[in-house]
Amino acid sequence: MSELIKKNEQGLKSRVIVCLDVAHGRVVKGVNFKGLQDMGDPVELAIRYQEQGADEIVFLDIKATLEQRANALETVTRVAENLSIPFTVGGGLNTYTDVAQFLNAGADKVALNSAAVKNPELIDQIAKGFGSQCVVVAVDLNQEVSNGDYRVYINGGNTSTELDAMQWLAEVEKRGAGEVLLTAMHRDGTGLGFDNELMGKVSKQLGIQVIASGGACKPGHFTETFLSGSDAALAAGMFHRGEFTVDQVKQELLNNGVAVRIEKQND
Repeated sequence: MSELIKKNEQGLKSRVIVCLDVAHGRVVKGVNFKGLQDMGDPVELAIRYQEQGADEIVFLDIKATLEQRANALETVTRVAENLSIPFTVGGGLNTYTDVAQFLNAGADKVALNSAAVKNPELIDQIAKGFGSQCVVVAVDLNQEVSNGDYRVYINGGNTSTELDAMQWLAEVEKRGAGEVLLTAMHRDGTGLGFDNELMGKVSKQLGIQVIASGGACKPGHFTETFLSGSDAALAAGMFHRGEFTVDQVKQELLNNGVAVRIEKQND
């Protein structure tokens, strides 16, 4: 509770973010990054969530890096043209030039994952060139059954690395990232809620914003992660399936003393 009180005293509001995982131009959702199912058109869904009061939209082309192809620039441009809320794009952004293209196309932020691991200096370059506020480093962690340790994955959750998770998160901040999108792969699509032990630990370690991801299926899960210290929380399936709206999540948060923005964006 103390982390939430501190944030409220600073005038910071907890952010509810909707993620559009995109493959081949369509929004998809699976379990533990597997068994992907078509959930709809990214432009239509982005507009719907903006109207519901989402604070931000994150567009991740989860196949772009794996298949070594660029993100769908045309789709990103169409989404950006229809949004007035912050819009983050990730997937297949491997160079400074790639990032520049998508920021020029209307993205407010870029999310780096595999590219940041393979070339950490890219974080420094983008932060210096465009500002830390537009650099989000997406870190996919999977908890090992044998010892409970967290392992960093890249390439859409398909490739494990030897990186020490906490050391990598600290390096990301030092290099100039403005936010970390922290996905607990072992919770992704399970409906068990966010890994709040992990989110709380990382939030205390880092001085930058931490976005919780992986496992949410009801409004109460958002309350739990914000009480644990997360600055923002992201979900996909529970919104795509129409089980809950962003409005319902925010009402739940307000009922539990979590400060959120309630004005809807319809522009």
